[in-house]
Amino acid sequence: MNKAKLLEFFDATDVREDIHVVGCGAIGSHVCEQLARLGFTKVHLHDFDKVEGHNITNQMFVQADIGEYKVVACASNMSDINTEMEIGMNPFGLQEPYILNGIIILCVDDIELRSKIVKANQFNPYCTAIMDFRMRLTDAQCYFAVTNKPSSVKELLGTMDFTHEEAVAATPKSACGYELSVIYTVKMIVSAGMANLVRYLQKETPKKLILVNTAMFTLDTFDL
Repeated sequence: MNKAKLLEFFDATDVREDIHVVGCGAIGSHVCEQLARLGFTKVHLHDFDKVEGHNITNQMFVQADIGEYKVVACASNMSDINTEMEIGMNPFGLQEPYILNGIIILCVDDIELRSKIVKANQFNPYCTAIMDFRMRLTDAQCYFAVTNKPSSVKELLGTMDFTHEEAVAATPKSACGYELSVIYTVKMIVSAGMANLVRYLQKETPKKLILVNTAMFTLDTFDL
């Protein structure tokens, strides 16, 4: 991949940590695309799901991907963008004990699973940072915690004090029961979150929280 437009600003080949994307749906599939275009080389994908027809509207898939494991479809898309990538694929989803090394990017739907993953890695010396994306129809959040700062992880866990059922109840749904989401909300929060990741990797202090509301045309950040 020709990185001429990027290298003087950010060189991802300098990043020694592995990146783990947990969940390759609406948020995760777009995170994967941006990781590839930013020049990252070592990325691991975790998701048990397969691509379905209703995923096409807001996920980084095309009709030909329907029926394929999302990790496989994402990996294929990433390799088409950046042939230098080494992509690990876990089509079973992340399982206990949930321990991962490097940077964890949480893009799963289940808040209880996210909490378990954060708790499992909060004292893991080989896990350096945890990002957590959340999204509804027109509003979304991206949290960032660094594991060498215990208060940062504790604060992230404090935002997870609700059940999966409560989260589902608060999410807009179609008459058929599908959770509603729209592509521009996905793109906006992923772009903001990836900019924050680059900020962290450039040794600048990342924002602990980014809030996006596409109905109000707002983007707010809060310092770590």
